[in-house]
Amino acid sequence: MTLADALAWIEGTAFAVTLRESASIWAYPTVLTLHTIGLAVLVGASTALDLRLLGCARAIPVAAFAPSFRVMWIGFWINAVSGVVLFTAEATTKGSSATFVWKLGIIALCVVNMWVIRRVVFERPAAPLDAGALPKLLAASSLALWVIAIALGRWMAYA
Repeated sequence: MTLADALAWIEGTAFAVTLRESASIWAYPTVLTLHTIGLAVLVGASTALDLRLLGCARAIPVAAFAPSFRVMWIGFWINAVSGVVLFTAEATTKGSSATFVWKLGIIALCVVNMWVIRRVVFERPAAPLDAGALPKLLAASSLALWVIAIALGRWMAYA
């Protein structure tokens, strides 16, 4: 079985056909809404932390953002699950799209960056939480990577 065959099989499942062709608001529109909410939760929490690391809202201690990683992971998993569901409806189109592959790669970089921020900023016992150029570089790269991932996601609708 080739990749094309596997993608066609996924897209042809009863679940994918129902999701794609149903006129019900509880099908594709609901999953797409969940995907958007997950993105807002994930990128919103990440952006708040990134902006603080870049020097905004200095009155708020960086340590106050430590719980935001739980929120980011909740948003990530909402997006991962809803993204897989959305993929099934258009597996042959998305599976062969360079834009989709780039989007997934950038998201992987975003997740690695998020993990590194947590390690560098919140798990270094000897250093102040927001000291140095590295947290600022990580925050700036996080913002840039999320903008690119979102732009690629939107571009997929037109490419």
